[in-house]
Amino acid sequence: MRAEQVTGPVAHHAEGPVWSPSWGGLRWVDMLAGDVLALDPDGTVRRRSVGTVAAALRPRRGGGAVIALERGFALEDADGSLTPLDPVWSGDDVRMNEGGCDPDGRFWCGSMAYDQRPGGGALYRLDPGGPVHRVLDGVTISNGLEWSPDGTLAYYDDTGTHRTDVFDYDPDAGLTNRRPFVDFGEDGNPDGLTVDAEGGVWVALFGGGAVHRYDPTGRLDAVVDVPAAQVTACTFGGERLDELFITTSRENLGPDDDPQAGSLFRAEVGVRGLPVREFAG
Repeated sequence: MRAEQVTGPVAHHAEGPVWSPSWGGLRWVDMLAGDVLALDPDGTVRRRSVGTVAAALRPRRGGGAVIALERGFALEDADGSLTPLDPVWSGDDVRMNEGGCDPDGRFWCGSMAYDQRPGGGALYRLDPGGPVHRVLDGVTISNGLEWSPDGTLAYYDDTGTHRTDVFDYDPDAGLTNRRPFVDFGEDGNPDGLTVDAEGGVWVALFGGGAVHRYDPTGRLDAVVDVPAAQVTACTFGGERLDELFITTSRENLGPDDDPQAGSLFRAEVGVRGLPVREFAG
């Protein structure tokens, strides 16, 4: 399969696409610009600044969004007003990077060091009502995180490991029993991921120009070729949740390199996704 281009190179480092009917469609981030982007039905891209970094976002059950910023979180109300929460840390050498909501309405987001030093990041969980818990240490580049259709498993990419891992998930115990799901080898860089309604795991390969689908046993069974090398993340959208939207990055590229990088892409992949899990806070 091959993805088609939806927009021009509108972002420097696009990440974290999310489809929500409450937003009227697709949003994603231009992470290092600190902007949230939205795709209108006519193809227009709207942009809103939310801080120095916009790392990830999910809709809130009461309207609006939860957004991961450089060093913590912010809550957007249904009217668009934005309330930053207290920073999770004070240093300027680490930033948030990617996240998602669990089946119980809590928002998880991981971090990474700006210099990408091994073990410089962590994984955090924002609970409804405000408490933040540090739940996993020793992370290098915390990336895609999504749950299985029945909510008992969570798939996770720490790009520095060159693997997609899988955890058992329980509301009280959290993420336990981490084990490899797919090993991409030293040249493979798994970035964002999503899970479809059949339990297939779609992994964006940064530098690989593709999104791979793995069945629940970890077997590769579909490939979407993307005409930009630095593929960052993917999500299902459209009215039937049967379109795979894919973000890409221009980070560290010259002005004439990879001209479609930074664009949004879309592919029809013959399977539906899951409705987005919302933040309960």
